[in-house]
Amino acid sequence: MKKLVSVLMASALALAVLAGCGDSASTGSGSDTGSKTIKMSGSTSMEELAKGFSEAYGEKAGTTITVELGGSSVGFKNVQEGVSDIGNISRELKEEEKAEGLTETVVAIDGITVIVNPQNKVADLTSDQLKKIFTGEITNWKDVGGADGEIVVMGREAGSGTRGAFEELLGVEDACKYAEELNETGAVKTKVASTPGAIGYVSMSAVDSTVTGIKVDGVEPTEENAKSGSYALKRPFLMVSKPDASQATKDFLEWAVSDEGQEIVTQLKLISVK
Repeated sequence: MKKLVSVLMASALALAVLAGCGDSASTGSGSDTGSKTIKMSGSTSMEELAKGFSEAYGEKAGTTITVELGGSSVGFKNVQEGVSDIGNISRELKEEEKAEGLTETVVAIDGITVIVNPQNKVADLTSDQLKKIFTGEITNWKDVGGADGEIVVMGREAGSGTRGAFEELLGVEDACKYAEELNETGAVKTKVASTPGAIGYVSMSAVDSTVTGIKVDGVEPTEENAKSGSYALKRPFLMVSKPDASQATKDFLEWAVSDEGQEIVTQLKLISVK
């Protein structure tokens, strides 16, 4: 009887060991496979670049990349909370954001263009005039060489990377007086195009014939001038990720700053980081 009990116990122990080994092997196999899906969210200014990257890299690497919008601050928060793998940020990180320890990758440089309604004859404003217009000190176009008419200031919503960069570059953070705060680059452009007396700001690459981009301090808002440094209103396009991001995410970010990835940057009339 004692011998039988010993045999049964030994058999049970052997089965337990084998089961444990099976579980371990299964777990290891799962982690080795890794995720081939990358979730990206954030800046609306970076929408075209994000989509361009996702299409080119997705086909090349067999990786599914999803792109959601919501603004730079939303993208940063989504990475923090594990909702997204990559956050698209169209401005410099704030000091409190840098303290969170996320990895930031600069994938392009973008200019910010001040736009006015096409009927407006004002073609050049100084930085000081812009400050006074956006803070409400100057409210009539006749005070800056234009026709007699109200200045209607359009801007982006709080949390927008474009707004954050524009206000920081002008030195008017949290001091702007907006007639309307809009949640997309396209919405600002549409409002300025349809509103006499309107002024706003958008990504340089988003400017088209529906609005007029004006000079700032006598300098044309062009890619060449932004790259040379003569045009001051420019900001980085960042992609932030966790330090322990998936290998698929790390491979994508490495590709984004490669010659191949930067070709897409230049095709979209952005400034390459190479």
